[in-house]
Amino acid sequence: MLLKHYIPHSHEDEKIILLLRRHWFIILRKLLLWAVVAIMPVLFYLLAFDIIEPLFAGGLTRPLFVLFVSVYYLYTWLFAFHSFVDYYLDVWIVTNKRIINIEQKGLFVRHVSEQKLHRVQDVTAELKGIFSTLLDYGTVYIQTAGEQARFVFKEVPRPQEVAKKVIKMSEQEKRFQHLLEQNDDIHTETV
Repeated sequence: MLLKHYIPHSHEDEKIILLLRRHWFIILRKLLLWAVVAIMPVLFYLLAFDIIEPLFAGGLTRPLFVLFVSVYYLYTWLFAFHSFVDYYLDVWIVTNKRIINIEQKGLFVRHVSEQKLHRVQDVTAELKGIFSTLLDYGTVYIQTAGEQARFVFKEVPRPQEVAKKVIKMSEQEKRFQHLLEQNDDIHTETV
């Protein structure tokens, strides 16, 4: 089976219907925050130049300041990278057979859960806030009859369209499962 994206434990004749990540505005907002954090030491240095420059006259002050700023930028880069990894590796996949939730928790922990489409009971789309409404992103809640009772697609683009598509796919899969059960019943009666 040739797929453009990896599906954990893929089934035969399984096709990706939706592959969702958080909206681009979410990562932009986080990266802008880290850009502001990165600019802060430069602004502090420029604004307090008259106070800081005499402190550098001593031999040990300048290397300590450089060390502190280097550690500060190292952590800023690490947290910005963590934000990107969390954004990029959180993926929700809806196939013609099931829903797969892949969530990255930190740099080295990943949770993968799945549920068959015919077990979907309710789908709700929610938009909260002005940016969410203007840019059309929100959260989709999928209530299932399985072990994990609720799947949450966080901050995905076009949540109403996603909810409609999941409901449509679920209904198709339920009809298909019903036909399979009827076919099995007919087959068992004839044997």
